Amino acid sequence: MKIELLSSTKNQDINISDSAFGKDFNESLVHQAVVSFMAGARQGTSKQKTRSEVRGGGKKPFRQKGTGRARAGTIRSPLWRGGGVTFAATPRDYSKKINKKMYRAAIRSIFSELLRQGRLVAIEKPVLDKPKTKEIVSLLNEFSLSKVLIIIDELDMNLYLSTRNIPNVDVITVREINPVNLLKANKVAVTADAFKQIEEWIDA
Repeated sequence: MKIELLSSTKNQDINISDSAFGKDFNESLVHQAVVSFMAGARQGTSKQKTRSEVRGGGKKPFRQKGTGRARAGTIRSPLWRGGGVTFAATPRDYSKKINKKMYRAAIRSIFSELLRQGRLVAIEKPVLDKPKTKEIVSLLNEFSLSKVLIIIDELDMNLYLSTRNIPNVDVITVREINPVNLLKANKVAVTADAFKQIEEWIDA
């Protein structure tokens, strides 16, 4: 299939793979990929102390009977100030596994849906000698792109620095693509070289 390449000089079409960008939307598979990605991003380092881990509390605070108070065996009981936590949080791994074939299929499904909705566009990669935010803003306005994710083939520091201060504009390489950043963007703008890399990855 063909997609229009947006360029400030001349507009032309580029060929993209039907098998990579012409799939039906598989909501359950995409959901699985998003859950897996979000779960893997969790730190899981939360830690609290139980009554056995809190320092001190070895001695019985007062005798069992005769005081009129409720019996107590330690000052580190969860009922007491300074005591342990009843069901204390411990470090854990939240990650959920999804195999590579399913993950690639989910990315294919997302790209195909973005193309159907008109949210996936091809753009000519801006060539900058130095960081120039004004030029990028002008280019984005020319093509009516806002809240856009720009995907390039390899890191370009001039382009990255030019877009860093523009709200809702992100620049990533093909290696940084994930289901969440694709779905969050209003528009996904991909350079011609990045399209080739994406096809090689998700069509494998």
